[in-house]
Amino acid sequence: MIPLRDNNPTKSFPLITILLIAINIVVFLFQPADLKSYYEMIPADVVTGRDFVGLLHVTRSGIHFQPAPLSVAENIAPDEQSVMPVLPTLQPPWLTIFTAMFLHANILHIAGNMLFLWIFGNNVEDALGKTRYLLFYLGCGLVAAVAQIAVDPYSLIPTLGASGCIAGVLGAYIVMYPRAKVLTIITALFIWFLREISAFWVIGLWIGLQVVEGVYGLGGQSAGGVAYFAHIGGFLAGVVAVVGMGGRRLGERQMQSAGYSRRR
Repeated sequence: MIPLRDNNPTKSFPLITILLIAINIVVFLFQPADLKSYYEMIPADVVTGRDFVGLLHVTRSGIHFQPAPLSVAENIAPDEQSVMPVLPTLQPPWLTIFTAMFLHANILHIAGNMLFLWIFGNNVEDALGKTRYLLFYLGCGLVAAVAQIAVDPYSLIPTLGASGCIAGVLGAYIVMYPRAKVLTIITALFIWFLREISAFWVIGLWIGLQVVEGVYGLGGQSAGGVAYFAHIGGFLAGVVAVVGMGGRRLGERQMQSAGYSRRR
């Protein structure tokens, strides 16, 4: 399913949501590829405070780290599938928790994230207010990073992306606007069609998939994979934070102030 838009109006201009989207796009377009790795988050760096530099040897028996000059990357053993360099990162390493929130791996990665942020972020911003929404967004990203680190604290596989922050926005949205309608592209084999589906199902199916994939992948994390537990952690952070701030009442007040009355 690919969401296109929701039917919730807003009373204020979504300044913070647009600024976040703009910052992510600018960083994606102008960040040199060789410098991007400097700002990615590596869990082992954050946990230990060290800057691990060397090579990850991906073999049939697992992933092994070799602290060595990167120039030995061509020395691949017979059973190795690949060698991935671990490059220097920003110091102190905990800062990469925040810098990684504004990095993306490719065009599909950033396009998907920014689409979800645009559709669901404006109403959450309208309900929380500009300052509180920005702190909420960054806080959810922080919890998302901590959740991913907790699953594999000594991983040397870099993580990046705004998905954890946006998962928090989705968590807030499903609490405040579960019955909002979302125009969605649904695919069935090679057939595509449009349907309006409640936000409860659109977001609920998304987080359900994250949980299934995350649990299935425990113990089998591979390089280049999706940080499912960051999504789960960010989502739960968003749910808990919004419930603590008023839950459904926040959404109801926002819709009333925007002059929206839902038909039964």
